[in-house]
Parts: sequence; structure tokens; C-alpha cells
Amino acid sequence: MTRPLNIAYSPCPNDTFVFDALAHGRVPGAPELAVTFADIDITNGMAERGEFDVLKVSYAVLPWVLEEYALLPCGGALGRGCGPLVLTREPGAPADLAGKTVAVPSERSTAYLLFRLWAAAEVPGGVGEIVVLPFHEIMPAVRDGKVDAGLVIHEARFTYQNYGLFCLADMGEHWEHTTGLPIPLGAIIAKRSLGEQALRGLAAAIRSSVLMAWDDPEASRPYVLEHAQEMDPKVADQHIGLYVNEFTADLGEDGYAAVRGLLTRAAAEGLVPPLGRDALSFV
Repeated sequence: MTRPLNIAYSPCPNDTFVFDALAHGRVPGAPELAVTFADIDITNGMAERGEFDVLKVSYAVLPWVLEEYALLPCGGALGRGCGPLVLTREPGAPADLAGKTVAVPSERSTAYLLFRLWAAAEVPGGVGEIVVLPFHEIMPAVRDGKVDAGLVIHEARFTYQNYGLFCLADMGEHWEHTTGLPIPLGAIIAKRSLGEQALRGLAAAIRSSVLMAWDDPEASRPYVLEHAQEMDPKVADQHIGLYVNEFTADLGEDGYAAVRGLLTRAAAEGLVPPLGRDALSFV
């Protein structure tokens, strides 16, 4: 009997929406999953330690893990108009961040990579101290003056006004304006040691799970809301609408170009190791 695949992804609505059918055995012929929920900073570390068969990670961590893991061509998060935001207590300009303390969700996150590329171009002299905080603590920390600014992702796009905060800059807008490409955020990776046949089967199962979620959105709602950390259902729907899109079903040419573009730019700035020529190839 084949053992279940150990998989870790976040409790965010886009991940639970994508994996609902697969996690609950509704995809015919798909492998059984043993699911662990963990925020992206945790899963990035799991990938670097090679701890799980399948993981949702930041695209920014790929240069460190692609020897052991393969990037799957589906299930992840890319898109347009969905980039990380820099939030502050008062309206301002990018130059105001010079020398200031900024909270980020992870130093190996795609959000942080986009922030570093943006800050290099827009913040003369650079920002000051970087503080890593759990995602849910960042907006309260900015509101309460514990940090000068915060880098936020996902549903914070819809809720930061509730904290009395202002959007200083949109990392996605900067990325799209300078590259014309979608924003690469979260990737699905699986261990190469599973073998080509298993990897292809897993990718097909994830794609089927995405399509089933689109065909019957109500089927995934209990799973989504169970893990949405008391999120308003309307916000959860907005979250899914923004982050589950055509790139989730298939990265395609634009998706791969975005990933390659991000990591090539970041390597040129010395932020990540350079990618090998075929590092992004799927099996």
C-alpha cells in the first residue's frame, strides 16, 4: 500500500480552496495526502530542510531548494494586481522609509524579495532594520508604533484600512510596471525523489482539484472557512478571486517567464543564488 504524501500548505483561503477536493479524496486516482498547515515562513524552512514530500513555498526560496525539489506547473499563486503592500501609520512617500524599521513576514519570502528590489530603486540610502514577524502581527505592530512600516500580503489588501493604516507603496504595481509580467508569489514544489511518474500524477491531481473547486465553489466553503482564522467570508471570497486564477491551473509561458524574471533579477542584485539553466524544468 502506498503511503500518503506529506504535504504542507497555509490555512489561507486560496490554498484550502485549491486543495480541498484533493485533500478530501474527491479526485479520482489521486494520491492520498497527509496535510499539515503552516504559514509560508515555516514551509520555506521545511523545504530548505527537505522535510515534506510536497510544500507550498515562496518563489523566493526556490534557488535554495530546486536540487531536491521540482517546481510543479500548477497549484501556486501568481497574478496581477495582487502584490504585497508597504503600510504605514501616516500617508507618505517611499523616501520616508530611509533608515526606518520595517516588519516583514519572512526574509525568504517573495514579498520580501519584491520589497528589496523596490527599495533599491525607490528608497534613497535604503531602509533600516528589518524585523520578521508572523503575518497576523504585522498590521497591529505598525498601528501600535512598534515598527515604522510593515510589508503585508494576501487578505491584508482588503483589511488594512480597519487598522487605520495607509498604503505607502504596492510592490506588485512596481513589478508589473517595470517588467510587464504577473507577480510570482507562492509555488508548489515536490521532491524529485518521488519519480517522474508520481510527479506528473501529482500535478494532474492538483490541476483537477483546482478545476473541481471552480466547478463547485460551495463544496470547498466549509474547508475554507474552517481554516480562515475568523476571516469574514466576503474577504475570503475576495482572497480566492485574487489568488486563484489561470496561473493556478497552469503556469504557462507568462508564469514561467515571471518566475525566471524575478529570480534572475534577484540574483543580479545578489539577493539569491543564480539558477541553473534547467532548474525550473518540470521532470
